[in-house]
Amino acid sequence: MTRQKLIDYCLSLPLVYEDYPFDEVTDDKAWTVMRHQINKKSFALIYMRNGKLCVNVKCNPIEAGFMRQVYTSVTPAYHMNKEHWNTITLGGDVPEDELKRMINKSYDLIKPKVK
Repeated sequence: MTRQKLIDYCLSLPLVYEDYPFDEVTDDKAWTVMRHQINKKSFALIYMRNGKLCVNVKCNPIEAGFMRQVYTSVTPAYHMNKEHWNTITLGGDVPEDELKRMINKSYDLIKPKVK
């Protein structure tokens, strides 16, 4: 999956926008933060690290550890809380359907709760 397809997939979720809080130039080297419009919480951080496209996603702690055991390209999140966030390095052993499932789960964890 390309960077733009990853961003587009995240934007296909309800009430999502992309943000660039760490960079003045929004090129392929910038950190793209995908956020919910209502509460502004982030659920996916897209960036390049060591020449590889990566995305950080939020997880419940049990699932975070499980995914790290199942996939070699899932690691404790770079620059994030290691208990609740994972980094997925794209082009590794995580199938695209599983990547999308993890993004959806991350989104579900941060979206505002319906009262």
